[in-house]
Amino acid sequence: MGASLLIMGPRLGLRVWKIGSFERKQMKKIEAIIKPFKLDEVKEALHEVGLQGITVIEAKGFGRQKGHTELYRGAEYVVDFLPKVKIELVIDDDMLERAVEAIQQSAHTGRIGDGKIFITSVEEAIRVRTGERGKDAI
Repeated sequence: MGASLLIMGPRLGLRVWKIGSFERKQMKKIEAIIKPFKLDEVKEALHEVGLQGITVIEAKGFGRQKGHTELYRGAEYVVDFLPKVKIELVIDDDMLERAVEAIQQSAHTGRIGDGKIFITSVEEAIRVRTGERGKDAI
């Protein structure tokens, strides 16, 4: 891939200059919020497609579910924030579709509150111990 600069003007016509090329591959960050009892299935599914490192964070939240009411010692109360698990992983761009499919299929129950998957671009990754960068760091 290369980057180009395009300049247009009334007397210049159309001019294109090649600024440079770069060989940087894209990395993606996947953040998935799932039901806690689905964590082991998701971890296994990711392992089967060749992914190893994930970060897991215990979380609480709600979406369309909006919590529920529970009965405790005869008193009814509202549970606003439901327990969830947030999984984060940074992967090479060519693994994205397989990873998303693995998460989606293994986290699916068909009921409300199954979760969400968010995907963002990652500019750089650096392994602290070795100083490796980019794909080598993940």
